[in-house]
Amino acid sequence: MFTGIIQAVGRIARLEPRGGDVRLVVDTGNLDMTDVALGDSIAVSGVCLTVIEFDASSFAADVSNETLAHISLGTYKTGDNVNLEKALRLADRLGGHLVSGHVDGTGKVVSIVPDGRSLSWTFEVPRDLARYIAHKGSVCIDGTSLTVNEVNGNRFGVNLIPHTVDNTTFVARRAGDAVNIEVDVVARYVERLLSAGEAPRLDEAFLKQHGFA
Repeated sequence: MFTGIIQAVGRIARLEPRGGDVRLVVDTGNLDMTDVALGDSIAVSGVCLTVIEFDASSFAADVSNETLAHISLGTYKTGDNVNLEKALRLADRLGGHLVSGHVDGTGKVVSIVPDGRSLSWTFEVPRDLARYIAHKGSVCIDGTSLTVNEVNGNRFGVNLIPHTVDNTTFVARRAGDAVNIEVDVVARYVERLLSAGEAPRLDEAFLKQHGFA
């Protein structure tokens, strides 16, 4: 599990085709690698990958074709920057929200508009993901935990403060760019319980208030 709080921005050093899938080698930038071991998980722009080789400044991970087909990493190239976060430890602060690193799909940047010292971003996602995104709920974009400010159909908005933009790959994002989307896992469990008839009926006013109706 992860928190969606980015710890460093790394860079794709190599993309090596390996029998139908890809071996990804990432330069880790300022990420502290002293406590990393083989088999550990590191989220790369929101995608949980397993460390198979590493040194003080880089690591390698294998990425299957199935994974590449559903994430924006499939469009990345050598030299592109990526958000990095090591897996959550039980003693760590949960500064964002619980993130699994299992990307649900890709969305795209629709617009970026100044809003005071912050930036108001609008994203568009497939309709099958839009139903899990709620006003004031959480969403993970390229591995970054963000709060949803507004929802309009299959589009939603978030605000990014200067610190977040400057210390993540959002600094280079532009309208039209693809991004990795992971919806809040709680929303998926709620849907599962409701569809199975195993959860109590929720008040309609409550659902509307929290963006689920």
